[in-house]
Amino acid sequence: MTSGAPVRVGLFGLLGSGNLGNDGSLEAVLGHLRRAHPDAAVDALCGGPEVVAARYGIPATRLHWYGGEYRTASRAGAIAAKGLGKLVDVVRTAAWVRRHDVVIVPGMGVLEATLPLRPWGFPYSLFLLCASGRLLGTRVALVGVGAAPIGSRPTRALVRWSARLAAYRSYRDDLSRDAMRAMGVDTAHDEVHPDLAFSLPAPPSPAPVAGGPAGPPGPVCVGVMDFHGGDDDRARAEEIHRRYLDGTTRFVRALVEDGRPVRLLTGDEVDREVVAAILDAVDSPLVTAAEAASLADLMKETAAADTVVATRYHNLVCALKTGTPTLALSYAAKSDALMDLMGLAEFCHPAREVDADRLLDLFRELERRSAELRRTLAERNLAAARRLDHQFAALTAALFPTTDHAPTSRKAP
Repeated sequence: MTSGAPVRVGLFGLLGSGNLGNDGSLEAVLGHLRRAHPDAAVDALCGGPEVVAARYGIPATRLHWYGGEYRTASRAGAIAAKGLGKLVDVVRTAAWVRRHDVVIVPGMGVLEATLPLRPWGFPYSLFLLCASGRLLGTRVALVGVGAAPIGSRPTRALVRWSARLAAYRSYRDDLSRDAMRAMGVDTAHDEVHPDLAFSLPAPPSPAPVAGGPAGPPGPVCVGVMDFHGGDDDRARAEEIHRRYLDGTTRFVRALVEDGRPVRLLTGDEVDREVVAAILDAVDSPLVTAAEAASLADLMKETAAADTVVATRYHNLVCALKTGTPTLALSYAAKSDALMDLMGLAEFCHPAREVDADRLLDLFRELERRSAELRRTLAERNLAAARRLDHQFAALTAALFPTTDHAPTSRKAP
């Protein structure tokens, strides 16, 4: 960094691509940069540059040279273009990295394969980023990221080397740090903090409604997901999806039969088909779909609900952040770890084996203990906020050295 010149900061990831959790992580880091480093020059290399530029007001460049990167290539021309794109992206990524002093990968499950993932997709892009940073002297930081054991050897190798080449790493839970240690990454100096989205402002809490038979039951938010299992479940993907959809639909129908208003939430554009299927199957005016465009929108929905039942990780984060009693349809260990962190470990149900009757029993227990759990969540949210203050302070110390002292960078193992 040149003394007196603004720090050049790049933000990297599948941002602006329709996943609200990814964009929420971007928003959290961007908010920190604007508060703590208002003179920094910030831009992004991302999946949806038009969305990022319009929504967040920063310059943005498309992550991949080939526009059809995430479409299945079957014809020879498309296959050749995708292969050429991999070579072009080596040069494009290095050129972009070279223009920055610091590149931040904000949150997201970039070191995991809990959803279907090909090694030459995002894992390859992340490796290009981290390798370019190491070769060109640009600090690359993986901030509050998620990680998990990976079965595919090529994907595991790319993820392992990406982590090793990064100048800074922190994780959103202990399981993520343990997973990277098991892959052979030295995590002795890596810290764990709550998910970055816990630093986003929560909407004002609605006035409490007196319980008891005098008042009607309040709304229930049900967060759904286009869930087909993880990267190792490809052979059973359709069966897993059918069981998830059938069980969730039965649960929503049971709520409606009890007279409960239900708001269906999503966390990614791909979830809309699941919402449409449930609306069609239940066919009741009590079931409506929320049109959330951000985590702030999701938090408004969950804050207004009596209870939340959700699958996507950041649907859970939003519900817990607003202090609403929450039940997780857990599809990965990260969901269980999050619920444990927030004091609701017993309210998890497997997304791969949705049993509507068992889910209803857990839901009723959750509602019975609502007042107690709201107090627990208030305490855990305060603790999460304090830990995230430490995360951002550590990030500044590692990546934004003042001119009073020499910059330090921990070498990757």
